[in-house]
Amino acid sequence: MGERPAAVLVEDGRIAEILPFDAPLGPLLDDPLDVTEIVLADDEVLIPGLVDTHVHVNEPGRTEWEGFASATRAAAAGGVTTIVDMPLNSLPPTLDASSLEIKRKAADGQCSVDVGFWGGAVPGNESDLAGLLAAGAFGAKCFLLDSGVPEFPPLPDPRGALRALGDAVLLAHAEDARFVGSAEGPRYTDFLASRPPAAEDSAIEALLRAAQETGGRVHVVHLSSAAALPLLAQARAEGVRVTVETCPHYLALTAEEVPDGDTRFKCCPPVREEANRDLLWQGLADGVIDMIVSDHSPATPELKGTGDFGSAWGGIASLQIGLPVVWTEARGRGWSFAAVVERMAVAPADLVGLRHKGRIAVGADADLAVVAPDEAFTVGALAHRHPTTPYAGRTLRGVVRGTWLRGERVDPDRPHGRLIRRGDT
Repeated sequence: MGERPAAVLVEDGRIAEILPFDAPLGPLLDDPLDVTEIVLADDEVLIPGLVDTHVHVNEPGRTEWEGFASATRAAAAGGVTTIVDMPLNSLPPTLDASSLEIKRKAADGQCSVDVGFWGGAVPGNESDLAGLLAAGAFGAKCFLLDSGVPEFPPLPDPRGALRALGDAVLLAHAEDARFVGSAEGPRYTDFLASRPPAAEDSAIEALLRAAQETGGRVHVVHLSSAAALPLLAQARAEGVRVTVETCPHYLALTAEEVPDGDTRFKCCPPVREEANRDLLWQGLADGVIDMIVSDHSPATPELKGTGDFGSAWGGIASLQIGLPVVWTEARGRGWSFAAVVERMAVAPADLVGLRHKGRIAVGADADLAVVAPDEAFTVGALAHRHPTTPYAGRTLRGVVRGTWLRGERVDPDRPHGRLIRRGDT
C-alpha cells in the first residue's frame, strides 16, 4: 500500500476503476448526469475503511456496557467500516450456532458498519466449533487463564479446539496463570508487577507448541510483552502458523505515565514500560507483529473507575480514536500514514479472509474514509456508550472527516451495515 493521486470510481457498492487523478471520466460513465463527484481538500487523503477484528460489543446481556448501535457509530466516526465482535462479555457467550444466532438477531438493523463474529472455545465445546464455523463465525477465541467472566472459562489446553477448527484460526488471550498475582489498591506499579512479561511469554510458548503439534492456526491477541517477539519470530520461521496483533494502548501509552488510582488505564495484559513500547514498534516494523486492532473493551463507569487496580474492569475504550492514537505516535517515529493504515486495514481483513475489505482495489467493497492526517484535535466527547478512556484530553492528529460503506456515506440515523459471515466475498 502506498500513496498516490488517483480517481476512484465506485459502482454498485464496489470499486470499479482506479484511474490517474486527471483522467477524463466521461467516456467511462453510462450516464454522466447520474454521478456524484467527491473531490478531496488539499489536506485530506482517501483511505480504505479500517477493519477492527477485536471489539467487545457486549450485547446482548451486558448492553449497559456497550451495544451494537453505539459501538458501530463509534467505529464509523473513527473510519472503521468492519468490526468483528468477540464472543465473551455478552450473555449468552457465543459458544455454539444457536448463541451466534441470538447475537446476530440482537445486532440486526442496528449497525452503522459491517459486523462479523468470533465464536468461543471453552472446555467441552469442541464438538460445537464446526457448527459455529458453518453458521458464519470467523474462528474461535479462547483464554488460557481466567477470562474475568464465569460463563467463559479458561481453556488451558487448546489442542482439541485447534484440531476441531481445522483451517480456521484460534485466537488466544495468552497469559499463564502461574505467573499472575493479585494486586489490590491504587498503585499502578503493583498491578504491573502482578502481570509480568513472563506470564505472556510462557503462555505464548505453550500456544506455539500446541500449534506446532496439531498443525493448527493460532493468533496471539493484544501482545504486550516485547520479550515474546524472538520466540514468535522463530516459530514463524519454523513454519508454525501464527499471526500476532497489538493494540493502540501498547503503542502509545507507557507505564511510567499512568497515575496511581487512574484505572482508566487498566487492561490485561498491562501497559508496560517505555522501553518495551519501543520494542513493540520495532516488532511491528520487522513484521513479527502483523496488525493493530483496538481490543475495545468498555464497561460502565462504576466498574471501570473504581480507583483500585484490583477491582476495576480491565479494558480500554478506543474504537473511535484508534487511528489517531496510533498515527500520532507513529508520525514521530518516521512512519508513513500508509504504513499505519496497512496494519489497521489490510492485515486484519486478511486475518478473517475478507479480501474485499480493507483496501482500495478494483473489485473491493467501496468502504472508504476521508482523513486529514495533520489536523490536530483534543479527545472529548465520543460515540461509545461510555466515553471513559485514558485518552481523554489528549491532543492527537488525524481527523476522520467522513466514512463510506459500500459507496454510501454512513449516517448514524440510517444504519446500513450488514452482518457478515466467514466466506463472504
